[in-house]
Amino acid sequence: MGKSCFLLFSHKLTPEQAGDLKENWQVENIIPLPARLQFLWSNIPPDLSELNGYLEPIKHWLKQNARPGDLALIQGDYGATYLMVGYALSLKLTPIYATTERIVKETLRGQETIVQRVFKHKGFRQYGR
Repeated sequence: MGKSCFLLFSHKLTPEQAGDLKENWQVENIIPLPARLQFLWSNIPPDLSELNGYLEPIKHWLKQNARPGDLALIQGDYGATYLMVGYALSLKLTPIYATTERIVKETLRGQETIVQRVFKHKGFRQYGR
């Protein structure tokens, strides 16, 4: 059985990102958080003074499903990301994050300037490298 990539990520994975994981990271299975855990990850309350207890269900899910050598794409709340990267490393997973190129296009329409920002996937980078 090949490597899996577990998504601790608030956005939908783009086709380019999925292709990159499969082609360049040898990922066979891309596994999103279950809906209940996705809601927790995407809606971390800003007034919590600590996150360890809040993240416990996500940690439990990751520990139950991931195997050493699997990847974890971790992006979101800074504190939660920091804690989950450390936790992924303790499980001998490879934590990664997406890199993008921001393309800004300005169009002048009469007296208005319309600014469009497009984020283009460039790759993934391993945390700590």
